[in-house]
Amino acid sequence: MKLGNQRVVVCGGGGFIGGHLVKGLLAQGVNVVRSVDIKPESEWYQQSRHVENLVLDLKDKEACEEAVRDTDVVFNLAADMGGMGFIENNKALCMLSVLINTNLLLASRNAAVERFFFSSSACVYNGEKQKSPRVTPLKEEDAYPALPEDGYGWEKLFSERMCRHFEEDFGLQCRVARYHNVYGPLGTYAGGREKAPAAICRKVIEARASGKREIEIWGDGKQTRSFMYIDDCLKGTQMILESDIHEPLNLGSSELVTINELVDIVEEIAGLKLKRIYKLDAPKGVNGRNSDNTKIRKLLGWEPSVRLRDGMAKTYEWIETQMLVPVEK
Repeated sequence: MKLGNQRVVVCGGGGFIGGHLVKGLLAQGVNVVRSVDIKPESEWYQQSRHVENLVLDLKDKEACEEAVRDTDVVFNLAADMGGMGFIENNKALCMLSVLINTNLLLASRNAAVERFFFSSSACVYNGEKQKSPRVTPLKEEDAYPALPEDGYGWEKLFSERMCRHFEEDFGLQCRVARYHNVYGPLGTYAGGREKAPAAICRKVIEARASGKREIEIWGDGKQTRSFMYIDDCLKGTQMILESDIHEPLNLGSSELVTINELVDIVEEIAGLKLKRIYKLDAPKGVNGRNSDNTKIRKLLGWEPSVRLRDGMAKTYEWIETQMLVPVEK
């Protein structure tokens, strides 16, 4: 299936990934008819012209019916989520996102939608396989036996299963991608929902502006992660949506770094070194997580490839412009 002139709705279109997705699809000439988000339009990360922008609470059945009317393809990126600090402290709110996927699937089935994309997460993976910073890259089958991130991870895993059974029972073609730590410009960098790449950029910029040459790091800095630049996320999302792959698929970079190494990268970009203060009682998530891209390479002949240093340079530059900190020459 190619998107072409298919009528597309992006749910969660006012969010970071959703806003980029709408822009990217429009740039290709895809017929994006609608973008939907719960936030007031003034709070959307990006808005696109020539698209019907709707403010709806997709936890409600009637809102989902309005969102998917007269569409062929549904991208479900809508969820109540944020960085690890938000996820660990708001488990019930994260799990309530199950109402979004439930009602969107029902509405899509009833509206005879041709294809449904669900954005899952690497948080679905069994925590027992993520205890060491020297983690073995996670394969798709490592989600079972189930022991996902409490709250957010359980909701994502359950929603994956719901997509599977809607396809089996009702014939609704579903595609699922497990996102691994997406970052880039036009994202959240403050307020409690930001993720590590943006948070570290902000902290370095603040340290540079204040002259206080220190940075607080959550955990001991030895925990490992991979981070996927937004452009790779968008390309992979569309490729998976258009594919004939019926099982969840990893969508993430395989470039593994420690949080300390991520700070090293941002310090290099900024041109300064900071004293590191480790907040050992802060939420830090699992000790290690990385994406095994064997299956996506085999099935799609592609994998995320933007180098972390390159993506972080663009992210840092954008956050710096937002914080109005003059660049030192």
